[in-house]
Amino acid sequence: MEGLGTLLLFALFFYLMMRFGCGAHMMHGHGSKKEKYIDPVCDMEVDADKGYGMVHQGESYRFCTRSCLAKFDADPDHFLNKKEGEHHEM
Repeated sequence: MEGLGTLLLFALFFYLMMRFGCGAHMMHGHGSKKEKYIDPVCDMEVDADKGYGMVHQGESYRFCTRSCLAKFDADPDHFLNKKEGEHHEM
């Protein structure tokens, strides 16, 4: 009977993760949506499935090139605190 309890516990955990956690985007159809991101370094538009990605302070960012990713990674505040339309090339 102990094995059944363990199985049910793991099944519940799996359901909760798929419903509210890591798998939630698949269950709700978010995986097929084409999102666009703006590269915070060069302001180019980047598809969600293209370029390079990074999460910084819980926010997802996409970069058109590895160079832009490296620049952002070196000093994220430099690029996140710029005014609209302002280019901060390093």
